[in-house]
Amino acid sequence: MRIKISIIAAVACLLSEAAFAQAPPTFSLSSGSNSADASSWVAGARLGHDWQYGTLVYGVETDLSATDLKSEMTGGLTAVAGFPATASTTAKVGWYGTLRGRLGWTNGPLLLYATGGLAYGEVKLNSNFSVDFTPAGITGSLNSETSPLKAGWVAGGGLEYKLRPDLTLNVEYRYVDLGNVGFTSSTTVPLGGPVIVGHLSQSASVDARFQAVTVGLNWQFAPTGGGPWAGWHLGGFGGGAWGNNASATYESSCVGCVPSDVRLKHDIVLVGRLKDGLGIYRYRYLWSDTVYVGVLAQEVALDRPDAVVKGPDGYLRVDYGKLGLKLMTEAEWDLFRARHRLSLAYAAM
Repeated sequence: MRIKISIIAAVACLLSEAAFAQAPPTFSLSSGSNSADASSWVAGARLGHDWQYGTLVYGVETDLSATDLKSEMTGGLTAVAGFPATASTTAKVGWYGTLRGRLGWTNGPLLLYATGGLAYGEVKLNSNFSVDFTPAGITGSLNSETSPLKAGWVAGGGLEYKLRPDLTLNVEYRYVDLGNVGFTSSTTVPLGGPVIVGHLSQSASVDARFQAVTVGLNWQFAPTGGGPWAGWHLGGFGGGAWGNNASATYESSCVGCVPSDVRLKHDIVLVGRLKDGLGIYRYRYLWSDTVYVGVLAQEVALDRPDAVVKGPDGYLRVDYGKLGLKLMTEAEWDLFRARHRLSLAYAAM
């Protein structure tokens, strides 16, 4: 007994003319996302001037701080076997400054105050994404970076305590908002001809918002009148900062980069033939459990050699567009058949 596989006439007609879109097969190779925030030291210097009216103290202050607030993330990718991928993204605030007003209340040697104003600083963002197109022996890389100078705002509060008339201990909290920095980038990687092309894309952003707590000492110059807190002061401070939330997404795909060579397939089952006799098969690739429905390169080469390309790895690839076909997964094939109410007729002989 042998099995004869046939397709009803309507099915054959649709397969040869409209069952498949006119495009080479595109495969999603890797994708993923990641996020991170940071914590770091902070140190800086300040200069300011205060005025005093009774128990009310008001003034202006500027400072410049160094930090290493760096949010780092790696990995987070899901990749097709045989196409390993790596990704890393870093967002960093290395320095920032402020120009603020402050308003406070004093009682003897103690000053409590609120402060707020302009903040500015450099925000660096870089991201690297690479895919090893192993069958083609080529690695595609996408490297992007930006480092704008950003302006925003700062708000907070603190206390100062006079250790002696010209020296104060300062403890301060502040929230700094330098806004958002981001980019989206992509690249195309030739993998052996116009039929075989890889695509990489990535998107990264950072909310350059963070909090800081510092402790410092201020040297107060001779009061200019109005009270013991009036006059110029100069000081330094150090402490910790945290925040700077960053995120990134990555995606890669290829057009025709997965060979149609029979040597790389298994579990091959004939599901039907087109009107010109070309077989349509169900199969799996050696590195994947996904079931596809398509053609075999060696069979296509017998009648349509113009639709077959030999890649740099020695395996054959099919330009489905020249055949008027599209490679499908089994799920896509079943959905197509359901939409068009198609069925296969099996006759035992």
